[in-house]
Amino acid sequence: MLLEIRNLHAGYGKSPVLHGLDLKIEPGQMVSILGRNGVGKTTLLRAIAGAIAVQEGDILFDGASLKGVAMHRRAHQGIAYVPQGRDIFPSLSVVDNLKAAAFGTKRSDWREAIDELFLSFPMLRQKADERGDSLSGGQQQILALARALITRPSLLLLDEPSEGIQPSIVDQIAETVREINRREEIAVIVVEQNLEFVARMGAHCRLVDKGRIVFECHPEEIINDAGLQRQYLGV
Repeated sequence: MLLEIRNLHAGYGKSPVLHGLDLKIEPGQMVSILGRNGVGKTTLLRAIAGAIAVQEGDILFDGASLKGVAMHRRAHQGIAYVPQGRDIFPSLSVVDNLKAAAFGTKRSDWREAIDELFLSFPMLRQKADERGDSLSGGQQQILALARALITRPSLLLLDEPSEGIQPSIVDQIAETVREINRREEIAVIVVEQNLEFVARMGAHCRLVDKGRIVFECHPEEIINDAGLQRQYLGV
């Protein structure tokens, strides 16, 4: 088991958001976390990444508890987190953004790693010397994804990767994540509202309500069931 979450309670200050959430992720598995706003989807990713503390319960990664493990240590252990709104250095060039991420993991083969990412994302090669803040929203999302992948994670956390991005780039991100998942067996947990994106990735769905996972299904099941959408997504 790559990731096991047991009876997770987490939140912000005295305001709990997750109320005994349980989740298991196998190596190479892709899972989407769906639900209405405010039910705890982003809180779950932040707790796994170490951005917020666990109030009760435990998170096990490769069989070891992550309690008390700092966020940067979790990244070194193989957890890559792309938060909502991207995560790049706006004043650095595209290639320097990638170098910074690679240096953080002390990769000696960072040049080869960047070349591999340029093959997966040709746009990054074209924009290599341009500042991060000169890119469009979709291009920044691709750069944020590439920065996460260059760390060679075993678990990739994506928070709303399709938000505010043009459909062609959304499709590219979905296809690229699916291909990398197949080729390198990186496990993926994605928080999304875009059901078509989830289906294109082929990510099995976990529906969250009131801070707990309450239903599991394949993406096609919820896409074709308006009742499920109304009940858990408010659509």
